[in-house]
Amino acid sequence: MAVTVVVPSVLADLAGGRTEFEVPDAEATTVRAALDAVAVQFPVLARRLRDERGSLRRHVNVYLGGESVRSLQGLETRVAAGEEVLVIQSIAGG
Repeated sequence: MAVTVVVPSVLADLAGGRTEFEVPDAEATTVRAALDAVAVQFPVLARRLRDERGSLRRHVNVYLGGESVRSLQGLETRVAAGEEVLVIQSIAGG
């Protein structure tokens, strides 16, 4: 069973028009590993989500099981087969 990484449609242009990615559970044992697997195919998307140190950008929120990974173990949060990693980018404006 795979892990699903979901990104908002506003980022689809950076991911070949896609908003969902199936990552084999063997490759996605942590949130970091799941995002790394997507980054291999879409490095521009990866740079939008994480900074040069590999940390989540301030305006990017990632959820696993309805909880922000920032309140769990961050990018080192363990991911089980069949789970969904949801990426949400904050949008500001007026």
